[in-house]
Amino acid sequence: MQRISITIDDDLLDTLDALMQRRGYTSRSEAVRELVRKQASLDAYSEDARTCIAVLGYVFDHQTRALAQRQIHTFHDHHDLSIASMHVHLDHATCLEVAVLKGAAGAVRTFADTLVSQRGVRHSNLQLIPVRVSDARHDHGAGNIRHTHMHA
Repeated sequence: MQRISITIDDDLLDTLDALMQRRGYTSRSEAVRELVRKQASLDAYSEDARTCIAVLGYVFDHQTRALAQRQIHTFHDHHDLSIASMHVHLDHATCLEVAVLKGAAGAVRTFADTLVSQRGVRHSNLQLIPVRVSDARHDHGAGNIRHTHMHA
């Protein structure tokens, strides 16, 4: 491990210390390492064809005219990207949808943008996680079956 020194203005240092305390980092170094890892992960998506798994969360007003139907059609049109989803009723008009996705980063991003840019969607967050996909053939108790593994 290398030791480095950085110069940082007081306001940004206060922000780093607040982040460190809020997230429970044991040191400024760990907080900075995590920030660098996150940014490196985001930068890995400069190539849109790179495979990823992703978690998309968004809050929407289910009373917005035809929004639920448009969302369902969008999911069906991109069924190859969707692994699972969960729907939570927050109040009489507001819902939270959480979707686990996989595929090429560009396709996942485009799919997510299509969902969350619709009228009635209030908040959204897409977390992309780069993965390496490999073919595997080994016994899972049902014989020697070929399938894929994703390595984060």
